[in-house]
Amino acid sequence: MSELGGRRKQLVLAVCCVSMVMVVLDITVVNVALPSVRREFRASVSALQWTVDAYTLVLAAFLLPAGAAADRWGRRRVFMVGLALFGLGSALCALAPGAGALVGARAVQAAGGTMLNPVAMAIVATTFPGREERARAVGVFGSVSGLSLALGPVLGGALVDALGWRAVFWVNLPVVAAGLAGAARWVPESRAARVRRFDPVGQLLVVVLLGGVVFGLIGAGRDGWSAPVVWGPLAAAAVAVPVLGRWESRRADPLLELGLLRSVPVVSALVMAFAALCAFGAFLFAVTLYLQGVRGMSALRAGLCLAPVGVLIVLLSPWTGRVVGRRGTRLPLLVSGAALASAGVLLLLIGPGTPVPVLLASFALVGVFQGTVNPPVTTTAVAGLPVSMAALASALASAARQTGSAVGVAVAGTMLAGSAAASSAAAGGAAFTSAAHGVWWLLVAAGVLIALLGGAGPGRRSSGPGGGRQAEARAQSAQSPR
Repeated sequence: MSELGGRRKQLVLAVCCVSMVMVVLDITVVNVALPSVRREFRASVSALQWTVDAYTLVLAAFLLPAGAAADRWGRRRVFMVGLALFGLGSALCALAPGAGALVGARAVQAAGGTMLNPVAMAIVATTFPGREERARAVGVFGSVSGLSLALGPVLGGALVDALGWRAVFWVNLPVVAAGLAGAARWVPESRAARVRRFDPVGQLLVVVLLGGVVFGLIGAGRDGWSAPVVWGPLAAAAVAVPVLGRWESRRADPLLELGLLRSVPVVSALVMAFAALCAFGAFLFAVTLYLQGVRGMSALRAGLCLAPVGVLIVLLSPWTGRVVGRRGTRLPLLVSGAALASAGVLLLLIGPGTPVPVLLASFALVGVFQGTVNPPVTTTAVAGLPVSMAALASALASAARQTGSAVGVAVAGTMLAGSAAASSAAAGGAAFTSAAHGVWWLLVAAGVLIALLGGAGPGRRSSGPGGGRQAEARAQSAQSPR
């Protein structure tokens, strides 16, 4: 690709940020809309779980092959297909006549999403070839993501209160149209020099593994652990693990590089990424039901209560990137784990009438956790790896995050499904807050795990000459929450 002028580079970055805004907004916006969806469709807790998990599960399962498709067929082409598919899914969500149709439409939305953020990151990396300009561009990319999380609950709440829950999906369509026009006009086409071969068998096994776990966990809350629709998918997922390992070990170009799993930093990063988003996904799902179902808040007020989470992500992510580059990953991970565990402990104390300042304090701690966890986790994943392997390790960390989010929502819904207050606010909320203790203990456990793994890592990374600068550049490139 020929060198682009400065103005066109900025326009390419703006188009890529558009995709980030949409995909990240749909995480928090949809959570705020869940109680309204539930009332209109008389939806069960499991249907609400699938409304969130159909999105994150597809993202997790197809993140890697979407990147390979872009390398093979052209990044701009796949990016534009992703935008169009995301727009189609959004329209189908807005027109959904029932909960089942909404879940299916969310899967279509996510299929488009798999072609957006990872491909957009590759476009940014290609457009900004210099190390320093690339670090700045990726820093903007990550900051926009944090800003989207900050605005998501408020924007979603305002749309739901003013126009109804379907508006949170309609609003994507003009953004998609602008993104398509911008991509066609300004984004140059690019492909990878070496293209990885597709691995359809490995992909199918990944779908069986992830889908089986999430399907089983969600079904347990509805049908109990002894039901065949619960242990059947879980058993299929268990069988898929060794089969996947054996299959991938025999391929010259595997979907999953199993050799990465022999690296202690990579495994540690994947565990922390999974735990972080498992806790965050469970938190968002449970807190949204609590604020609107138990406390009777409007969607907008609930969104304003959650705003401290996103604001602190925006404020802390750049600082965390600088700290990781200069001092290593230990301090940010210790702060992140301690903040998450403290938030879980504080949430254990809430009841139906807990003062709002106490809620805001616990939500702020979750924001500190999210604002300090992502840069060090991704930096840990790529530490000491060559550039080609570092890119794959970073993608695996992103997949671990999406998987963790899906599992967190599934676990939270299973814990809350048996609560009478989970389906009715008339009970005063006591049953819900009691059932939610399991979710808050999950946050405590995840925080302790992150702190232990982070504390065991090096305080200052050393990677030879220029290692500190490389670490800082990698940390800046890791500021995206997803």
